[in-house]
Amino acid sequence: MTAQSANPDMLPDALRNALHDAQDQVNSLVLGKAQAVRFAFTALLSDGHLLIEDLPGLGKTTLAHALAASLGLGFQRVQFTSDLLPSDIVGVSVYDAQAARFTFHPGPVFAHVLLADEINRAPPRTQSALLEAMAEHQVTVDGTTHALPDPFFVIATQNPVDLAGTYPLPDSQLDRFLLRLQLGYPDADAERALLSGADRRDLIARALPVLGADEVLRLRAAVLAVHASDALVRYVQALLERSRHHAGIRVGLSPRAGIALLRAARAHALLLGRGHVLPDDIQTLFAAVAAHRLVADADAGDEAGLAQAILHAVAVD
Repeated sequence: MTAQSANPDMLPDALRNALHDAQDQVNSLVLGKAQAVRFAFTALLSDGHLLIEDLPGLGKTTLAHALAASLGLGFQRVQFTSDLLPSDIVGVSVYDAQAARFTFHPGPVFAHVLLADEINRAPPRTQSALLEAMAEHQVTVDGTTHALPDPFFVIATQNPVDLAGTYPLPDSQLDRFLLRLQLGYPDADAERALLSGADRRDLIARALPVLGADEVLRLRAAVLAVHASDALVRYVQALLERSRHHAGIRVGLSPRAGIALLRAARAHALLLGRGHVLPDDIQTLFAAVAAHRLVADADAGDEAGLAQAILHAVAVD
C-alpha cells in the first residue's frame, strides 16, 4: 500500500517539542507504560475520549492525573459511586428568590479535562449523564443548552465488570469512548522503581504543565491534515465489513467506528512524526478502538481476541 505524505514537519518546532516533552513527563510519572501513554495522547489529539479498564491498583487514576497535570488545562475529578446523581455531574438549576428566577450552577463536567473515576460503580442512569457531553460537548438542563469548554476531554476509569459493586457500561456509552486501554501489571524493572521511588501523587503534584488549551487545539487541527490514502481507507472499510460477518460476533463495527479508527490513526501517525497514516497505525490501534464496540456471542471469547482475529483475516492491499 502506498501513501502520499503530507509535510512531516507540519508542526512548528516549539509545538513539536512541547508535545514530546509532555509525553516524556507522563512516561516519567507512569512507569513502563509507553504504549498506553501514547494511546492516551492519541485519544486527546483525536478529539475523542479515553476509557482505562483494569484491576484496582494498576495505575489507571495515576495515568489520568499525570496526563491532566501535563496539559495545563482546567481539571475536575468525579468519584462515581452508587448514590451519585446526574445533577452531581452536569449541574443543577436553583431557584433564586431575590431574582425570582432559576440560576444554573454548573457541575464538574464544565472542565477541559474530566476524570470520571470508577465510572462503572454508578448506575446506568448516572453514567448516561455524560452521553450528551461526550458526543456534543454540551449539556442540556431544564431545556437550556450549555456549551462545555474547548477542548473537552473525558478520561474514565473502570474496574472489570465481574468485580462486586460494578454496573456494565451500556453500548451507547462505550461507543462514546474513542479508545479503551488495559494497563496490566508493570514489568519487573518498573515495579521496583515504583516500590523504591517517591510517591506518584507527590510527583504529579509537583509536575508543571507542558501544553495548554491553545496548543491542544492546534495539535488537533494538525491531526486533520495528516494524509490517509484511498487504499488505506479501503483497508479500514474491509476491516469493518469483516467484523459484521466474522464468526462469534453478533454485532460488528459501524461506520462511526471506522471514522474513529481513521481519526485515531491520524493522531498516532502525528505522534510518531509522520504526515501520513500507515497500515501499522491501523493495526496498532485496531483492538483499542474496536474491541469495546464489538458485541460477541456468549461463547465466542473476549472481544480483544476477536479484534485480533479480524485483523489477521483481512489482508493489506
